[in-house]
Order: sequence, then C-alpha cells, then structure tokens
Amino acid sequence: MNLDLSPLAHTSRLLFEIPLRPLQGQRFQPTGFPGLGAATFQTAGGLSLLVESAQSMANRLELTGWDEEKSDLKQELQGLSHVSVVRGAGSTSRDRENSATKEFLTDSVTEAHRLNSPYIMFGKVNGQLFFDELGERLNAFEVGPLPSRKQIAEHLIHWDIGTLLHGVFLSAKKGKDKTLAGGRLRLARALSAFIEADEARPAASGGVKNDHVNPSGDTKAGFGNVPFARDEFTADRITLYVNLDLGQIRGYGLGADVERLLTLLALYKLRVLVDGSLRLRTACDLEPATDRIEARRPASFLLPDASALAEALQPAIAACRALMTVTEVRFDDDLKKAKDSEKAEADDDQETDGE
Repeated sequence: MNLDLSPLAHTSRLLFEIPLRPLQGQRFQPTGFPGLGAATFQTAGGLSLLVESAQSMANRLELTGWDEEKSDLKQELQGLSHVSVVRGAGSTSRDRENSATKEFLTDSVTEAHRLNSPYIMFGKVNGQLFFDELGERLNAFEVGPLPSRKQIAEHLIHWDIGTLLHGVFLSAKKGKDKTLAGGRLRLARALSAFIEADEARPAASGGVKNDHVNPSGDTKAGFGNVPFARDEFTADRITLYVNLDLGQIRGYGLGADVERLLTLLALYKLRVLVDGSLRLRTACDLEPATDRIEARRPASFLLPDASALAEALQPAIAACRALMTVTEVRFDDDLKKAKDSEKAEADDDQETDGE
C-alpha cells in the first residue's frame, strides 16, 4: 500500500496531543520516583502531574513491535535490524561457550539502553566482543574527531534501526577506562512521548497486606498485617504528547527510502500503542478519549490505522533490506550479583596494581 506521507514533507516536527481518560472510574496512579514520589509541578492553570516519563514511553513504544511469545519481532516487522542475545547451556562460562544448544536471553528491542546493554556490548559476535566490533566499525577512539552523524546512523541502521527512533548513548566501558569515543557517541530520541495530567487533585488511597495466620508477626521478616497509604490522583485532562522529529530523521542523510521507513515505523509504534493496552500500572489503566487521532502539527494529518501502516511497512522494509541485518550475540559470562562484581573489580585492581 502506497500510504501518502506527502503532508509531512515540509514540516520538521510531527506533533500529537492525544487526550486520555481512565478506563474505569476517575482515579489513576502516576509514575513515582525514589525520594520524590509523584512528580507534581505548578503551572498557570494549577497543579499538573507527570503520569509517564519520556524514558518509560520510549521503551513502551519499542515493545509495540515485539512478539513476546516468539521472542522476536512481530511478523509485519520482520526484516528490520536488531541484535538478539543467546546463551549456551551449562553451569560455567566455559560450558556455555562450548554448548551446542543455546537459549534466547534478551534482544536490543527489549533492552532499556538498546545497543548499550551490557549483554550486547560484552557478548561475542564473530568471535570478539560486540564492544570491539562496534568500535572498529565506527572507527571510534578515545580522542579525535567523532564519526559524522551520517556515519553513525549508517552503522546503527545496520545493527538496530530502532536506535534511530529510540535514541542511544554508547557509554559502555570496557575494563576501567576503555570507552567508545570517550562516551561521546549518542543520538537524541527522534520519537519521544510523555503523559501529563492537568488540574490534578490527590485522591487518598491505601490498603493493608493481611496475615490471617499471625496478624502481629514480624513485618520486617514478611509476617504480620501491613497497612499502607497511597496517593492516587484525579485530573481534568490527561494528555499523551508525541513528538516525531522529522528534521532529525532527514538529518541522518540516509535517503528517501530510509526516511520513509523510519516515519512509517514511528507511526506504526504510536498507532499500536494507542490501540493496545495503556495499562501503565495496576491502578493506571488509560484509553484514548477520542476515536479521531489528528496531529496538532501539521494540522489535519490523521494517524493511519494499524493495518494500513503494517501493509505500507512491507515494501518500505524491502527497499532498505540491504542496509539491515539481524545479528546474534552470545553472552556466556556468569550473571554475577553486585557483591560478586565488586569483588571481581577489587581483584582486577590488585592485578593491575601488581603489573
């Protein structure tokens, strides 16, 4: 299907402001932060509230294309580049490295930091660490000029096209000091979203964890009744804000076919997100308050339906297939606990000091 994207040809930003409402009742539970709780802020219109952050929405958008049952991209997205991490069988790293069997461990699509995931960076591809493979291909050193944005984008689309929408910060460190280009390799999000509520009001809530065997038991050990309080909220307006930076996509310099593919992929993610479950937390289940999802900029641009986008994606993926690959990385290292890692680091320090 030749879905017409010409209304976007002369705009640098595609902006949506989609009204939401609780699926049932009036209350909703916003995101909370350690040491902060609910993120409220004052505006000229009164108390407002961050319901879901940009970083959380970025990961939710990524999962719209993921088939959890198959641990793979959905059928309509097959052909897009991504990195799959597998792990051998066995109780030691040597056993796992020599294992003929392998199991799915994770994927760049599901990792919060995409390619910068430690399971990818310190997994092996073509017999060497992905960290080294990526560094060599990017020709990225601690000092010296950075690769151009186009060069970075060319390599990222090869490994994981999703990073060109999600954004990526290649900050992984090998050993104590070695990094990729001194931690200067990064791309901002091209597709970003967040949810805010305006004219918000606290709605006191709470409950109790009951222990019918020993209500007065030691609560620190998990026994006994534990009452708790929780702040939920009501609001006059809840809005999903979406910003697709078309200027950034064009700035990659990868040509019209890639621009079309990235735009369609972004629209697909948004459409699947709003058509699917917006249950962000146990007590935060939202739905669009309108059937007509129209952009604020450019005005009158309607978000296509999911079937039209899925159909349009197939030829768009085919046109860019030569630029993309699906890469398998093996991560056979031990999954150490934090204390183990600290001890290993201390041991490394001793060895270094001894040289």
